[in-house]
Amino acid sequence: MSPLSFSQWLMLMLPLQTWATDWSLSTRCQQWGGSNILEDPSLSQDGHVILGGLFPLYIQPVSPETTLTEPPKLPQCQRLQARSMRWAQAMVFAVEEINQNPFLLPGVKLGYRIVDSCAQHPWSLWGALALVSGRNHTCSKVPVIIGDATSRQCIILSRTLGPLDIPLVSYRASCACLSNRHKFPNFFRTIPSDYYQARTMAQLAKRFGWTWVGAIAEDNEYGLSLIQAFSEEVKGAGVCLAFITTLSRKRLEHDVLKAAAVVERSSARVILVFAWYTDVETLLLELIRRNVTGRQFLASEAWSTSDRLLRNPALSNISLGILGVAIRSAPIPGLEAYLRSLHPSHEPGSALMRELWGLLFECNPDGQNSTASQLLPPCVGTETLQSMQSIFTDTSQLRTTYNIYLAVYAVAHALHSQLSCTGKNTTNGSPHCASAEDLQPRQVLHHLNQVRFTTQLGEEIQFQGGDIKAVYDIVSWQDSPNGSLKYVNIGQMEGSELHLNDSATVWVGGAKTVPLSVCSEECPPGTRKAVRKGEPICCFDCLPCADGAISNQTGSVECKRCPAEFWSNSHRNECIPREVEFLSFEDTMGITLTTIALSGSGITVAVGVVFLYHRHTPLVKANNSELSFLLLLSLTLCFLCALVFVGQPSEWSCLTQHLFFGISFVLCLSCILVKTIVVLVAFQSARPGVNMMKWFGLVQQRGSVVLFTCVQVFICILWLCLSPPRPHRNTGFQGSKLILECTVGSALGFGCILGYIGLLAAMCFLLAFLARKLPDNFNEAKFITFSMLIFCAVWIAFVPAYISSPGKYTVAVEIFAILASSFGLLLCIFAPKCYIILLRPENNTKKFLMGKT
Repeated sequence: MSPLSFSQWLMLMLPLQTWATDWSLSTRCQQWGGSNILEDPSLSQDGHVILGGLFPLYIQPVSPETTLTEPPKLPQCQRLQARSMRWAQAMVFAVEEINQNPFLLPGVKLGYRIVDSCAQHPWSLWGALALVSGRNHTCSKVPVIIGDATSRQCIILSRTLGPLDIPLVSYRASCACLSNRHKFPNFFRTIPSDYYQARTMAQLAKRFGWTWVGAIAEDNEYGLSLIQAFSEEVKGAGVCLAFITTLSRKRLEHDVLKAAAVVERSSARVILVFAWYTDVETLLLELIRRNVTGRQFLASEAWSTSDRLLRNPALSNISLGILGVAIRSAPIPGLEAYLRSLHPSHEPGSALMRELWGLLFECNPDGQNSTASQLLPPCVGTETLQSMQSIFTDTSQLRTTYNIYLAVYAVAHALHSQLSCTGKNTTNGSPHCASAEDLQPRQVLHHLNQVRFTTQLGEEIQFQGGDIKAVYDIVSWQDSPNGSLKYVNIGQMEGSELHLNDSATVWVGGAKTVPLSVCSEECPPGTRKAVRKGEPICCFDCLPCADGAISNQTGSVECKRCPAEFWSNSHRNECIPREVEFLSFEDTMGITLTTIALSGSGITVAVGVVFLYHRHTPLVKANNSELSFLLLLSLTLCFLCALVFVGQPSEWSCLTQHLFFGISFVLCLSCILVKTIVVLVAFQSARPGVNMMKWFGLVQQRGSVVLFTCVQVFICILWLCLSPPRPHRNTGFQGSKLILECTVGSALGFGCILGYIGLLAAMCFLLAFLARKLPDNFNEAKFITFSMLIFCAVWIAFVPAYISSPGKYTVAVEIFAILASSFGLLLCIFAPKCYIILLRPENNTKKFLMGKT
């Protein structure tokens, strides 16, 4: 196409100022006569109110030759479009139907003036200005225009006609930018905004789990705005664009090669395509040439129902399963019969009808060699549309046609409201209720903003900011019985609700499985997503959940911690109760320690029996038999207290074990301390003039043992009253295990008990060390010294071992320390005595003990 020159554009725009200043001005109506705008009888009818129509009846305009001294002449266009002729006839049908309706605009006859926009904005603007200015053979001006077909043309028309307040109702302009009421207050449309188309495609991607998609778009406002709207809709929904590439008409071959290469390299298996069907055809053919398969295409409404693509056999393999968003279809009762009733003989003066006849039947209806049909044979006269199958008569899928039908009815209802109102409402401070003769465009504009009606199908139509409620069909391209492709409706998008048929997944991708298009496979249960650095959120690694955490759903972003007494299973997908652990009597370790404790107590009792049997011997008498028996009793208690530490902790056992342990050991050490003091006092009393034994006799010895023990009893009572030990379920160690243990309650109280035991042990060791060299064949202080060394060594080693031991081993270490220290005392103090009593009875004499021969 050759664009208009500056002189042509200037001549075209000069009259606009005059038209904008006075709506009723028509003094120059006949200057351009009928030579400028197509006046075809089949597309023109007078009435009380004339509706204007703009349709791309022809394409490929031929630029006219124009000079500055004459107005522009009628642009000559070629290639009549049968589909566009059906659109124009749909407007005629709707007007005729309204004129026959006694309840809509009663007493008012609608007329129409339909002109060709030639699918280009200069011609569209030219025709619109002619319609609103009355520059036609009847000088009739239109207060409203139905059209045009593209967003670019409607943007220009709306901005041009806006100052005149002339409404523009489009049936196919879908640019989201036209929803801006501040910029386009006079624009209305019966097709949803592209924003909702992008929203529908985003819903489809989310519905089928496509998180990694590519996008190919026209390099214009249509394509780029759809990409932007799609990106905003899927933001935060886990859907990412793998790539974005554009197609430009000016460099289509280069851009198609680039886009095909990107599709071939990309791992995305779902491709969004926002482009015109001719450009899509070129792209698909290039992909076929490269043998690119396994791609699921999401088609915009610009090509989702293209007959040209469906009927191209070369595209059958790559096109099978294409999923598309289409303008919703609806039946128009009576339209097919009306279209099939048309015949050139009914409109003898209609050049358009004759050209349509030649296009459909490939013959010349007037038998003459015209420019358009110079190669066509004459028609025989029997041609009819009654049984013919063509694009013009096909009413099975009325999409744009139905939008035109709705647009005419919307205008008719606005006019009905205008012409039948009571005058109570006002526009710009003046009554806007008028008769058909006084009708003003601004009044129609006002009522279009408020129009609301119900169609024959029960659908409620209302303009909200110039837009109607968004409704789309979801179509899938499938095989037909004759081997060609057809599109099948598999669902609908109404508002924000996506409704798919139960069998929709069968039609997606041309197979019974939905194609997968992800950058990374969804993480299975037991793992979580970890986004790769520098990559989109759809590209991630799957990391196993940490111990004690689970994810029980596919695609989890994070792992959830299990409750305190539960732990993750081996698969990290379920929380299971922790394994309860404590030192029980059934454990090997518990059995071993119990056996040792009982053995120790048995040996101690046996020693006591030996001492009891030989209580009258010098050895037993010399070692203070009363304290020896009390010491043996306390050692027995020390061995038996270890048993309290074995078994499941309870309130009773936690209180008993530390109380039993503290008092038993203090009683034992008290006896040893008193025995050591007795040894020192006895040897001091053996010197002449010194008799200290009278100050430390049996009463004092017993009192000392009781006093030392009572101090520990007082500490224990105070500890138990303020902060006693309690059973505790410890989940902080051993991961999956739940440790049942006794807490010490007050660390200070437990420290005082151990500290007091350590104090007595230190005193015993110090006094025994001082008395170790006293003259005697059987000096008990030496054995006490050695036993205290073992005792202190055991309990010093106990502290780090106790702190570092986990779980039940903590209790085992404490029991081991009790048993080891008890055996140390038992063996070091009583083993030498038992050796003499049982194996060397000849040495069990007073002389031997005194060191005398």
